[in-house]
Formats: sequence, structure tokens, C-alpha cells
Amino acid sequence: MSGTVELVGVTKRFGSHLAVDAISFGIGSGEFFSLLGPSGCGKSTTLRMLSGFEAPDEGTIRIAGQDMADVPPYRRPTNIVFQRWALFPHMSVEANVAFGLEAEGRPRAEIRSRVGDALALVGLSGFAARKPGQLSGGQMQRVALARALVKRPKVLLLDEPLSALDLKLRHQMQIELKRIQQEIGTTFVFVTHDQGEALAMSDKVAVMNAGRVEQIASPQELYDAPATRFVAGFIGHANLLPVTVEGAADGAANGLAMVRLGDLHFAAAVRETSIGDMPSGEAILALRFERVRIGAGPAAEAAGAAGAGVARATGVVRQMIFGGASVQYVVGLDAAPVEITAEQPHGAGAPVFAQGTPVTLSWEPADGRLFKA
Repeated sequence: MSGTVELVGVTKRFGSHLAVDAISFGIGSGEFFSLLGPSGCGKSTTLRMLSGFEAPDEGTIRIAGQDMADVPPYRRPTNIVFQRWALFPHMSVEANVAFGLEAEGRPRAEIRSRVGDALALVGLSGFAARKPGQLSGGQMQRVALARALVKRPKVLLLDEPLSALDLKLRHQMQIELKRIQQEIGTTFVFVTHDQGEALAMSDKVAVMNAGRVEQIASPQELYDAPATRFVAGFIGHANLLPVTVEGAADGAANGLAMVRLGDLHFAAAVRETSIGDMPSGEAILALRFERVRIGAGPAAEAAGAAGAGVARATGVVRQMIFGGASVQYVVGLDAAPVEITAEQPHGAGAPVFAQGTPVTLSWEPADGRLFKA
């Protein structure tokens, strides 16, 4: 049970605002678990309830099997790393890390040993005598992490700790955080609005929206099999296209339905949890940018490269967005008053399509996923 976390029907209100709406889930011991969602979704409030800085209005929180009701923050088996490092500027790195242990009255020899181990863990063994003002942002974040870990919490709570770092340093710290978590085996609960962070580091991710949990799954499952329209649009980049479901396709047993988009008719995947057995009606097709193939028009030229059942559409490039490793093309369709974005890797002989170029788009039936409108 060490390091396990359980929330059952947890609700939090601030006046008339429902910040967290009856959420229930569990976090396994030793997991790197992320709470992911847009600003105001309830993720930081959930973290503060885990830490004891906020009390739930309803529901139960258990950590390592113990009900946390009426347990103050300083008595919980947790520690927290904040977005801002909150280091004592007049103290050395060593003194900052040792502060919590000294407050507990630990023996000096134990404090020295544990502080040395914590600084070694975060790669700052040679920085013990420095003051925070002599450190970079990434180094200060490592000190804050060492200060939290030195007390050996069963659960480490991290409230957007990388958001103040520049992009390259943030990526480096993602790798370091995951390495540290795997090395020590402590349960990490990480709050972020950055899907890249959550997907890169987590064993499990809870996607939150408007105070509720939309889906909990591994990063790959969230990306490949989103359970709701919100998750499909929030994780990665997806075209969300308004379509009409016309009925079951020949492959209905394989979860396919026939849909119409303007004058286009093609098959798409049905996810039971989102669209049920609806035989017809308005729906949203989620189609990831990178699943859309793009080639020179007209459609007949691309037909030979496409398999049976592949959707094909012609259009004109309205915008080309160069992103370094990849290029995005915003294409206005000929057969429907919508735009579809296609993304392809840059280089390796891939053609480049300028604005105004006629192109053909194609995608497999399984690449699109239907949700209720």
C-alpha cells in the first residue's frame, strides 16, 4: 500500500464555482501519474487536496490506506514541489535542502548523509555551498526537488514545476525527472497543462476538463484511442470535422460507419463509448494531422497508392506552416466548406506544396474516430 493514492467521489467548491466534480480514481504505488488539462480544469485544486492545503467538500482521499480527513499537511506522507522554487535566498543549497530535516530535529550526521544523497540524485553534488542566486533556473528547480525528496515522502506532488523553464531546459528536466522517479520508486503526482510533458514522462495520465476526469490511460492509449471528443482534441493535433453518419459500413462488425462530409462519402471508426449504436445523425470526426496523407492532385494520381476503403479528397493549400521537423498544410476542400490540416515530416525527399497548390488528401477508415456532436 506504500505510496498508493485513492480518491473516491471527491468534490470541491469555491462559492458557487464547482472546481472538482465528484472525481474517483486510484494511483498505484511507484507510478508517475499526471493530471493534465487546461487552466481552470481542477487539476491544481486536486493536487492541493492531496497535499492537505485544501479540504474536499465531499468524498474521501486515502494515501497508503489511511484516510486523510483531518490530517494536516505537515503530517501527510507527501511533499510538494511548486511552480516557483521558493528557495531561501540567504541560505546555501545544502542548507535549503536540509531545512525540513532540521525542523524535524534529525541528527546532524543523518542530515549530512541524506542531503548528500539527495544532491547526488539530482546531479548537484558540487553545488552545496552555493546560494540560489548563483544558480540557473534548472539548477534551482533541482534544489527544490532535492529538498522535497530528502524527506523521503511516499508521494511527491509536483505543481507545474517546469513551466518557468525555457523549452530546451524543460525537455532536459523531463528526462531527469523520469530518471529520478524510476531510480527511487517514489509515487509522483504531476500537474501540467502541457500535453508533451505528460505524454513524455507518465505511466498514466488523467485528462481533466471542467472539474471532471475525461479519461485515465497510458500516454499511448490516450493518443491512439481517445475516449471522448475533448480528449481527441486536447491530446495531439486533430481535425474535428462535422459529419453526418449515414449508417453501418460493410465493415460494421469491425466498428465502421459510413459518413458524409459535404459531397464526400467514406468509412470511419466508431468508438462505442462515444457514439453508441447511433445509426445516423450528426457527429464529429477526429482525424489527426499526421494521419492525413498529402500528394499532388488530382485524386486519380493518388488512387494507386491508396488501399481499398481509403477516403480521398481534393483541395487547395491555403497555408503552409513550417515547423522544422515537420510541415503542416491547411487545405480547403473542394467537396465541402471545411479545411483539413495535414502534417508530414520535413526532408527525406518529401515534396513541398506552396500556397495555392492543388493537392489530394487521403486517410484510412481507422484513422478517423467518430464522436457525438
